[in-house]
Amino acid sequence: MSTLRVAIVAGETSGDALGAALIEALRARVSELRVAGVAGPKMRAAGCEPLADAHELSVMGLVEVLPHLPRLLRLRARLARQILRLQPDVFIGVDYQQFNLGLAQRLKPRGIATVQYVSPQVWAWRQRRVTTIGRAFDLVLCLLPFEPDFYREHTVAARFVGHPLADQIPMQADRAAARATLGLDAGSSVLALLPGSRLGEVQRLSAPFLRAAGLLAARRPGLQIVAPMAAPAVRQEFERSLAELGTQLPVRILDGQARTALTAADAALVTSGTATLEALLCRCPMVVAYRVGAVTALLLRRLRLVRLPYFALPNLLAQEALAPEFLQEAVQPQPMAQALERLLDDAPRRAYLLRRFQSIHEALRQDGAALAAEAVLQLLREKKSRGVQP
Repeated sequence: MSTLRVAIVAGETSGDALGAALIEALRARVSELRVAGVAGPKMRAAGCEPLADAHELSVMGLVEVLPHLPRLLRLRARLARQILRLQPDVFIGVDYQQFNLGLAQRLKPRGIATVQYVSPQVWAWRQRRVTTIGRAFDLVLCLLPFEPDFYREHTVAARFVGHPLADQIPMQADRAAARATLGLDAGSSVLALLPGSRLGEVQRLSAPFLRAAGLLAARRPGLQIVAPMAAPAVRQEFERSLAELGTQLPVRILDGQARTALTAADAALVTSGTATLEALLCRCPMVVAYRVGAVTALLLRRLRLVRLPYFALPNLLAQEALAPEFLQEAVQPQPMAQALERLLDDAPRRAYLLRRFQSIHEALRQDGAALAAEAVLQLLREKKSRGVQP
């Protein structure tokens, strides 16, 4: 059997994990596999030849991306040339949709199958993008169960494959073991702070997160606070905010270990994104906050680009407010601290949340990487049967 050649591009920490799991699932199904692309440490460990580092793409926001646009456009043009020289059978974009959309538009006309792994939130805002997505990608692999219905309405091929995090995280959270791993007191309340994996997120959210934690700690002596950091630059920014706070807040800063911290915690203050799903799967009740830059926020409001009742992923999955949400100007220490305290004190509410988290975990647990690999291989078989060759 000839070697399966895969080009893959992932743009951040969560995409690196998804890409690595997919590479491993493909390798288990084909005898010869060559993978190259934009990779983080997990994808490199899975055997991806790095054409660029995933952290080079860690930029977001309608306006915030503008200073980086020339660099990103140069990077995308270079990657397109490199991928065309490799002549892969399939190009897989993992998350980071806008960047990958431009690549797919260049590669698909050259006979390369194109797959987007992780649907953009086109069902939430700027819905007209679905037509462009359908033209650029042969298949969209969806992590959320409600997404394929939206694509079917627009005649775009899409498949729900479950979420790999739901497969990776055990159905039963072992809080005692997590606390022992981190050296935390088994009998005290634990709060986890996750201000984001991107530098811009941490710059906007670390100060209000730390102030909220300080208010909560003042009311709850013995509160233990852990803050897992996604990267050294993020840790440095968070430490700067902690130093500027001017108080002796007892925060344990961790390098990585987000999953262990969330499993150990009684509650978490989390930036909107994949970390909220991770908190749900670790059975950690959470408060979710998010801020974008002022100009981006103004554009989103004026153009009415967002059409959702919730922005936190657990709430979207449940279609109810499982996690209190704080957006933009509402990201204030006092109300966030109050919401966290209610999560810690309201035992019936906590029991209800844990039951709902369990049911969502079960729905998302589909052996996602395996289903995604099978879907990619099925697409290639179908293209071959129609006589479409890369």
